[in-house]
Amino acid sequence: MPLTGIEIFKKLPKTNCGDCGVPTCLAFAMKLAAGQAELSACPHVSEQAKAELAEASAPPIRPVKIGVGDEAVTVGGETVLFRHEKTFVNPPGIAILIRDTMDGAEADARLKKIETLHYERVGLTLRANLVAAKCDSGDSGKFAALVQKIVNATKKPIVLICEKPDILNAAAKACADRKPLLYAATKENADGMTTLAKELSCPLAVRAKNVSELPELTEKLTKAGLKDLVLDPGSRTVRGALEDEIIIRRSALMKKFRPLGYPTITFPSEMTDDPMKEVLVAATFIAKYAGIIVMSDIAGHSLFPLLLARMNIFSDPQRPMATKEGIYEIGGPTDQSPVLITSNFSLTYFIVTGEIETSRVPAWLLVKDTEGLSVMTAWAAGKFVADAIAPFVKKSGIADKVKHKKLVIPGYAATISGELEEELAGWQIQIGPREAAHLPAFLKMWKP
Repeated sequence: MPLTGIEIFKKLPKTNCGDCGVPTCLAFAMKLAAGQAELSACPHVSEQAKAELAEASAPPIRPVKIGVGDEAVTVGGETVLFRHEKTFVNPPGIAILIRDTMDGAEADARLKKIETLHYERVGLTLRANLVAAKCDSGDSGKFAALVQKIVNATKKPIVLICEKPDILNAAAKACADRKPLLYAATKENADGMTTLAKELSCPLAVRAKNVSELPELTEKLTKAGLKDLVLDPGSRTVRGALEDEIIIRRSALMKKFRPLGYPTITFPSEMTDDPMKEVLVAATFIAKYAGIIVMSDIAGHSLFPLLLARMNIFSDPQRPMATKEGIYEIGGPTDQSPVLITSNFSLTYFIVTGEIETSRVPAWLLVKDTEGLSVMTAWAAGKFVADAIAPFVKKSGIADKVKHKKLVIPGYAATISGELEEELAGWQIQIGPREAAHLPAFLKMWKP
């Protein structure tokens, strides 16, 4: 059974030094008991206490790392059931499936997609991040050849899908230095898969016929010395898989049930033959609560909304999404193009840039750091006011890029225009529309 906060507190150094980021040892102990902190944050805890507190200090869902280097994907590590409670920690990995029975051209095309389909959004690069190689042929040579092709084409982490340890062996050894996820240990092959996973020090997926069978399997594997596990309860219907995901998450977080305290893998690719329905299924499991989502294929029009949903769900709900402060060029502006300014709330930024692009009038957009607040909220909080905007405009370097000195401010901030003209000597402040939707008409009347 997990230790209580008081039991953990008795094993801590009781210095109240604050080096862990929490004011007192008691408060730190309570966070450990709730799964909201890690014992490694305390630099003064004894080795004996570390051993005794290992179970209590571990996250209720074990984080599992797949791959190596900058491309590695970590799944799991969650400490809350709902995003609004705190934040979700590790976004699910999205994998593209490649079978060893595919012709070379199709496999190459899919590998090209995983490398080229990426999108810039709010300063982040959004992309699919795993390749799932599946052995359909039953031929160890074919499977190993496919894995070698993947290794040569991409540095993305790999999921090796084959339930026969003897066939999986050669392929796994071909990419062992990439630390692939081996899929999957079952009741029938658990011994062979355990031996291979321990030999290569790779994470191992566990597949059962239903969620009730998983604890017995995971306990057997952990007793054999394996710690990095990924769960597949075996459901291949949307309803069944969703129910299993919820059961696993609630058992781990609310009941502290360690045998189910691992991230999961799910297969929308096996739940439908309709590509668009598969995207909807994947979106469901991004929200609740898959660690890895295996797609039969990816395309730009379907991948982008999935990546966007993942980014939004796995952002910190206590901190607004924000764009980096600076000067943004829209449509190839010249020294005669209009200069506009707005806040760095990401939604504001994307709406404003979209409307400027719609106007087909090249423009300079100054984005002021308002800690992710919208124009109205930032103005009310004193973060989008004259004495904050003026220094930014002066230091931004925009005066060196244009031959005029006209600055367009949002209509919602019209009250600061007079003060801003005083702060920005020589600049003419123009009041833009209150709504971004009216920017195209406004910009078409622009005269430098």
